[in-house]
Amino acid sequence: MAISGIINTNVNALNTLNALGSTSSSLSTYIQQLSTGKQINGPSDNPAGYAIAQRFQTQINGLNQAVSNGNQAVSLVQTATGALQNETNLLQQIRTIAVQSANGSNTSSDRASLQGVVSQLLAQVQTIATQTQFNGQNILDGSFSGQQFQVGANANQVINVSIANSQANSIGVNTIGTSGTVYAGASGSVTNNGYGSAYTINTGAGGFTAGTVSISGSAGASGVAVTADESASNIAAAFNAITQQTGVSATANTSVAFTVTTGSFSFSLSNGTSGSPTNTVNISANVTSTDPTGLSGLVASINNSTAQTGIAASVNSSNQLVLSQNQGQNILVSGFGGSGTLQAGSATAISSGSGTALVQGFVQLQSTQGYSLSGGTSIGLANISSLNAASTVNVSTVQGSNQAISIIDNAINALNQQGGALGAIQNRIQASVQNSQTTATNLQAAQSVVQDANIAQATTQLSKYQILQQAGISTLAQANSLQQSYLKLLP
Repeated sequence: MAISGIINTNVNALNTLNALGSTSSSLSTYIQQLSTGKQINGPSDNPAGYAIAQRFQTQINGLNQAVSNGNQAVSLVQTATGALQNETNLLQQIRTIAVQSANGSNTSSDRASLQGVVSQLLAQVQTIATQTQFNGQNILDGSFSGQQFQVGANANQVINVSIANSQANSIGVNTIGTSGTVYAGASGSVTNNGYGSAYTINTGAGGFTAGTVSISGSAGASGVAVTADESASNIAAAFNAITQQTGVSATANTSVAFTVTTGSFSFSLSNGTSGSPTNTVNISANVTSTDPTGLSGLVASINNSTAQTGIAASVNSSNQLVLSQNQGQNILVSGFGGSGTLQAGSATAISSGSGTALVQGFVQLQSTQGYSLSGGTSIGLANISSLNAASTVNVSTVQGSNQAISIIDNAINALNQQGGALGAIQNRIQASVQNSQTTATNLQAAQSVVQDANIAQATTQLSKYQILQQAGISTLAQANSLQQSYLKLLP
């Protein structure tokens, strides 16, 4: 090969320098990979891979924050359910006191003392409902409604949460009650399970208007068919058959109060679920005076057949004869004979030869949530339910105590339903948190494939380029010294 005598341009040194520069660049790349653990440290390393890795990182960051959000939501729900449990414990105490107060062994003074305890417990229920907070927000006073918990990495991946008002004046029993109806021609009132109820007396085969009563409740809407002479028990049973669809339940009771005159009595007494009587018994007695003693024979004659008819007799504080059928079946008085009379309110008295009375009972609808009716006026029902709140309970009387038991039972049911709903929400949030954690882990694994360095491979390449760099430096020195040999040619 010809020997080059050019010394102005050292081509060998330039080639060696270029190779050494490439080696140094590669060496720097692998040193950075080993120091960061990543094979992509910037867009220039791998533009497409960098974009993919950044998208993964965006999703991972969002999921990690969603996990934090979900855990905060769980803490809020647990705070609410804990406070609801404390309220429930207080209501249980109130109910126990109401049962105690309803006992006949208590005096008025005893019940007044028990009411004092109830008032203090109700005040504490109210305090819990109005002062339970999470991060400065009231959560049990009805203001925490329609809130969203962001439990996903992207927009609109939320769980909606509303916590119902649990104040003592907002929980209880939402009721609608019918007026009991007696057919023969008058009006009056009678106490029904602690609730004052009116009744009317008309001349007809049945006071209800045949048709359909529709309920729109918290769980949905449905309806029941009613006939003119339907008993309260049948109507209540029909309402209870659709409780799952409406969230509304029903109870029934039949009661009527008669003013009794002295004289002899002979009549047939029947119960039934429609206009046709069943379990007919013959009643006969003499009434010598219109006080409990004088009425005792008539009361005893009726009560001797209670096991058959379900109809019980008693005397109220006004010395009236009260007939009750606790199942809500119709009460039918017929075939009246004797010299005495029965009179309900201002109606024409039932007397020998003129007396038949069909008594249809009271139906009371109740729910822990508000509801409305259409067609309810056909059986004496209002269109909108009214709330008997826990804050109104008064155990200073037997009737008030019985009413308190019903109200508190429904208040407890309302809190239990709310607690159950919050428990379901908590489970859903926790499931979402678990899913976000799993997804974030899988995305990190996917990101690692794209972005992370293979340490073994990078170490091997580092050793390679270290050797090449050392060889390049040595070769460059030789290339630079090679042209010095031409100096010997000079004289």
